[in-house]
Amino acid sequence: MASGDEVRPAPSVKFTYEDFLNFPNDGKRHEIIDGEHYVTPSPNTKHQVVSSNLHGILWTYLQQHRTGQVFTAPFDVVFSDFDVVEPDLLYISRERAGVLTEKHVRGAPDLVMEILSPGTRKTDEVTKRRLYERSDVNEYWVVDPELDAIKIYRRVEGTFARVAELAAEAGDTLTTPLLPGFAVSLAAVFASPI
Repeated sequence: MASGDEVRPAPSVKFTYEDFLNFPNDGKRHEIIDGEHYVTPSPNTKHQVVSSNLHGILWTYLQQHRTGQVFTAPFDVVFSDFDVVEPDLLYISRERAGVLTEKHVRGAPDLVMEILSPGTRKTDEVTKRRLYERSDVNEYWVVDPELDAIKIYRRVEGTFARVAELAAEAGDTLTTPLLPGFAVSLAAVFASPI
């Protein structure tokens, strides 16, 4: 176990996807990871600005390069009966389009993006990263609106490696081999329209 990782006791009851379907529609994000129920409040303004920016940037790219689709939360990703999450954004290539069902995603997206909030930082950076790694997601972006930075984890020889840590302050540009020709400045990702 890495230094600083929280040790959580195994839940006495493991929640399943069937339980997930019965959670209240209360405006909060409900997720199940390893059968444990996680609840987070609705996101703050900067989180929503960054989410909208990323979605718009990716959507515009995909209008010119028909390689797949981008989706925003809430949209369930069902990895197993005990692992159901709602990433902030996700990308599914044409090659992986078979994971799309009428109701949700059943299987691994190519790319998952989580935008940190004060209450989700540890879950996003540790728990979800491990889930995405073991569930065969190709790339994971941890987007930090407090620091205007993005950590990129990419599958290398079967496991995630942190291949980049980009910052708007450094003038960095976001790229990914999943989207050929895609390049956007971090300043644009974190820009406020008002």
